[in-house]
Amino acid sequence: MRQTLSVAIITRNEEANLERTLNSVEWADQIVIVDSGSSDRTREIAHRFQAGFFVEEWRGFAAQKNSALDKCAGDWILSLDADEALSDRLAKEIWDLLQREPEYDGYSFPRRNLFLGRWIRFGGFYPDRKLRLFRRGAAEFEARPVHETLHFEGKTGRLTGDLMHYAYPTLACYIEHMDRYSTLSAPMAAGGGKCRSLLSFLFYAVLNPIATFLYHYIVRLGFLDGREGLLLHAYHSVYVSWKYAKCWEIVRR
Repeated sequence: MRQTLSVAIITRNEEANLERTLNSVEWADQIVIVDSGSSDRTREIAHRFQAGFFVEEWRGFAAQKNSALDKCAGDWILSLDADEALSDRLAKEIWDLLQREPEYDGYSFPRRNLFLGRWIRFGGFYPDRKLRLFRRGAAEFEARPVHETLHFEGKTGRLTGDLMHYAYPTLACYIEHMDRYSTLSAPMAAGGGKCRSLLSFLFYAVLNPIATFLYHYIVRLGFLDGREGLLLHAYHSVYVSWKYAKCWEIVRR
């Protein structure tokens, strides 16, 4: 007996991405979108694909995503970000999988990241495997301010098709994203007792970013992604420095 599939997405002003995402999953039995107050065409695009559209006050990434999961009625749930889309190969794999009783309780698949128009292949950014497909009730997002992860219970299988992540079309977009995420991550670092001494600050805010760049750009071959790879890893190391500098600000206060 075929298993039913619900797709869960959270949005806010995603008209540039949402149509591409919904096109890739329009065959799903149910699409649930939890929106936090879009002022663009996000609602219009969602309605065109007959998605369930719920407007809720922003409570953080994990809470918003869990709210979307709670509204899903399918046997299985596929959790996507609004700037992600299934490749044709991954969509076929999921469709074929759900034609029978799947062997596992959840499935991971590789994610391919687009940066400044280039698909990143090295530096640890691929395969970037994510667990996003699971039986309803088998997973929920852990309550964290940022980098929310799924708490999953059950056996995990692996699919091979790519999840396409249309992440950072411009350098300004990437820098703004890193600035925002470093602000959200800093309190977690401060709660862990980091940057309380001068030596700790030097390690986390100075040496750690340098080591991060060298590891991903040299050891993990990030240089093979050309100029885009250089910029990606350079600014990612800056993000690490920002996070711990902001952590120090919190500790100092």
